[in-house]
Amino acid sequence: MNLTLARRASAEFVGTALLVAAVVGSGITATRLSPDDVGLQLLENAIATALALGALILMLGPVSGAHFNPVVSAVDWWLGRRTGTGLTGSDFAAYTTAQVAGAITGSILANLMFDLPAVAWSQTDRAGGNLWLAEVVATAGLVVLVFALARSGRTATAPAAVGAYIGAAYWFTSSTSFANPAVTIGRAVTDTFAGIAPTSVPGFVLAQLVGGLVAVAALAAWYPHAGSAADSVVMPHLAQETEAR
Repeated sequence: MNLTLARRASAEFVGTALLVAAVVGSGITATRLSPDDVGLQLLENAIATALALGALILMLGPVSGAHFNPVVSAVDWWLGRRTGTGLTGSDFAAYTTAQVAGAITGSILANLMFDLPAVAWSQTDRAGGNLWLAEVVATAGLVVLVFALARSGRTATAPAAVGAYIGAAYWFTSSTSFANPAVTIGRAVTDTFAGIAPTSVPGFVLAQLVGGLVAVAALAAWYPHAGSAADSVVMPHLAQETEAR
C-alpha cells in the first residue's frame, strides 16, 4: 500500500471510529440524562450523530473523500471503474478494512470513555422484515444523495446534507438508519443504547448491500454519468495532489 493510499485509509479509519464513538457515546449520555424518555434519548442521539458526521466530513473529506461506509466505497468503485475515476480495487479493499476496524475501535473508545467494559456484546435484537426494509431505504437514499451532490457539483453542501439526511433518517426509518455495514459491525460490541446484537448484524448488512444495489439502479436512471464524478464522493479528495507538494 503506497503512502497516499495509507494516508487515505488512515483518514477512513479515524473518521469511522469517531463517527461510531459519537453514535455510541451520545447514546450512553442520552440514556443517563433522560432515563425515562426514549423519544428524547433518540432525539439527543440523532442530533449528536448528525452534527458529528457533518464535522467529520469537513475534517477528513479533503483527505479520503470521507466515505466512512463500505457501501459508499463499493458504489464509488463500481460506478467509477469504467471511467477510471473513484476507487480502484485495492483502494476499495483498504477503505473497507479501515472502516470496519475503525468502527469497532470507535465502539471500544466510547465504552472506555464512559467507564464501561471495552467490549460488551449487545443484547439488543434488531431483526424483522420491516427493519430490513428500512435499512434498504436508508442506505439507498444516502448513496443516491452523495452521488447526486457530486454529479451536480454541489459537494460543498455534503457535510450539511449528509448530516441532515442521517439525522432525519433516525426518525423516518424503523431501524433508526444504520445505513452502514461497518457501523453496524462496530455497534455490535457495545451493550448500550446504540447497540445491535451480533445475531442481527447479518440481516442489517445484507439489507444495506441491497440498498446499495437499489441506489446503483436509481443513479443509472437519474444520473447516468454519475461515475464520472466518483472522485468527488463524498467530497473531492486531494490527497495525491497534496502528497506531491
